[in-house]
Amino acid sequence: MYKALIRPILFLFDPEKVHHFTFSMIKFLSFIPGMSSLWKFMYQSKDEKLEREYFGLKFPNPVGLAAGFDKDAKLIDQLACFGFGFIEIGTLTPKGQPGNDKPRLFRLKKDQAIINRMGFNNQGVEAAVKRLKSRNSSILVGGNIGKNKVTPNEEAFRDYEITFNELFDHVDYFVVNVSSPNTPNLRALQDKGPLTEILSKLQALNNERAIRKPLLLKIAPDLTDEQLQDIVDIAKEVKLDGLIATNTTISREGLITSTEEVAAIGAGGVSGKPVKEKSTEVIKYLRKNLGPEFPIIGVGGIMSAEDAIEKLNAGASLVQVYTGFIYEGPKLIKDINRTILK
Repeated sequence: MYKALIRPILFLFDPEKVHHFTFSMIKFLSFIPGMSSLWKFMYQSKDEKLEREYFGLKFPNPVGLAAGFDKDAKLIDQLACFGFGFIEIGTLTPKGQPGNDKPRLFRLKKDQAIINRMGFNNQGVEAAVKRLKSRNSSILVGGNIGKNKVTPNEEAFRDYEITFNELFDHVDYFVVNVSSPNTPNLRALQDKGPLTEILSKLQALNNERAIRKPLLLKIAPDLTDEQLQDIVDIAKEVKLDGLIATNTTISREGLITSTEEVAAIGAGGVSGKPVKEKSTEVIKYLRKNLGPEFPIIGVGGIMSAEDAIEKLNAGASLVQVYTGFIYEGPKLIKDINRTILK
């Protein structure tokens, strides 16, 4: 129904406006008696064979919603009905910020892809905490944290520290995001020196707590083997609990959409099918160099159940979807879980 009827209508309109409209409609529909139960019946898969346990957390199934979809934790209860095993909110920054100028979200339909240059638009960590305090669902929630655009890289740790402390009691795990291509100079924080410093300081704060929270790092798909080896070394040195591979790509290689149309869109990260192979190769490298037990969350180009299985076979412990959820609808989550069971 989604692909045949709903998606063609939604795809007629501006992607960002459709995103906000969809949020409003899901919220509205959730107030109809029995609707949440219907969603659960249609999309949730419950089976002990789907359960996974990593970094001290028990996931009811290995399919999560990637950061960026519900940045401000507005739809946790509703999205939990669609069969996800976990939901990642953010990227959140200490202060709310509008993000980059519009338009900043574009569909590449021929490529089953999206280009975005949102720029960490969010209402700030305090607003998200208020919503998290009032949620009813017990679904596992990750907090993806970043720095404000106006914060210089030399002071970036302060932003990560503020967001970490504010969110600590309200999320189940943390993800440090230094890999978005849409905040100026952010990816420079992936260099070994600054990244080690940020993660070491956060881990020190974490270890001071009575009960620490898992700390993960999200990396780009555009890293060289040398840079990936630095990530491996950092993960071991800082004792990270896991890695998320990968964020969006700045590459435009192999796109079906005309170069003129892509050039007219301009800067931004590509997600969806074009990033699938890059993401999978990064996962393979990490698994080979971090051993069989280190948790890796695979994300990037999962448009079908087969794509998710490919990520798992490459070494991912869990997977996340975003663009595939937009193109395929909530049935994708159930398809992945059913295929895993088979």
